[in-house]
Amino acid sequence: MFRYAIIFAVIALVAALLGFGGIAGLSADFAKILLIVGVVLFVVAFVFGRGGRRTLP
Repeated sequence: MFRYAIIFAVIALVAALLGFGGIAGLSADFAKILLIVGVVLFVVAFVFGRGGRRTLP
């Protein structure tokens, strides 16, 4: 998820440098959405993935 967010951010930067404003804005929006979804999924996995694996000594 983070990989795709970085790819879209790079596409947005390159498109902005070349003067393609619409593509740059759309790619930047996709990068923001993917970054937010990735962070939310990471936090949910971190919170709920910590329990249930207890071993007896």
